[in-house]
Amino acid sequence: MSTKWPEGYGLILLDQTDSTMSEAHRRASDISGPTWIMAKHQTAAHGRRGRAWASPSGNFAATLVLRPAETPDVVALRSFVTALALFDAFVALTGRAEAFALKWPNDVLMHGGKLAGILLESAGSGARVDMLSIGIGVNLVAAPAAAEVEPSAVAPVSLGGDVSQEDFLGELAAHYAIWETRFVTYGFAPIREAWLARAARLGEVVTARTMQESFVGTFEDVDAQGNLVLATAKGRLAIPAADVFFS
Repeated sequence: MSTKWPEGYGLILLDQTDSTMSEAHRRASDISGPTWIMAKHQTAAHGRRGRAWASPSGNFAATLVLRPAETPDVVALRSFVTALALFDAFVALTGRAEAFALKWPNDVLMHGGKLAGILLESAGSGARVDMLSIGIGVNLVAAPAAAEVEPSAVAPVSLGGDVSQEDFLGELAAHYAIWETRFVTYGFAPIREAWLARAARLGEVVTARTMQESFVGTFEDVDAQGNLVLATAKGRLAIPAADVFFS
């Protein structure tokens, strides 16, 4: 791991586990501060809404465990913090900022294809979040086959090259620590501004599908609560959760 490890962050390295998210929950009682859990191989990875996440050998899988102090709505904004850290890690490793973009709510694209995904799971009661697990999957060396992803979803791509899992974790952890400090110190406003500057399809027509319905409109903004803002035929809509599809 060539990058200096960020101060105050723990590290657990595993050869294999079912999923780093599940590992985080099993180890919850032993984790008191921010801790990264990385596995070289996962046997039962999952993504949003319980979908299977293909994890070929050599790809990156890790979970960051945090003990946040904010309310659940603020805690959830760390998906944007994580996306910015991923973006910066990719740029640091490739030198090609123009190749990458951020897709609401939780993906990183390379040349328009899905390179990385983010999954947030929290545990707590009422207005308190006791633990936040941020799961991250990156197609470092191989991308899943088209048949393994949802129809009409963005096609997966891989970073390629010879970046090791350990080296990628070092870059990601270092950049995450920087963005986390900004978030805790200054709030969501600078995170939102930075994310929008890297957003995919801003100003273009997209489709947002919730569990109940679909909305087609121009991607205008991400608001102060992290909602996707679309200008539709029925007016301006702020959508808190959805899958976004490009035309």
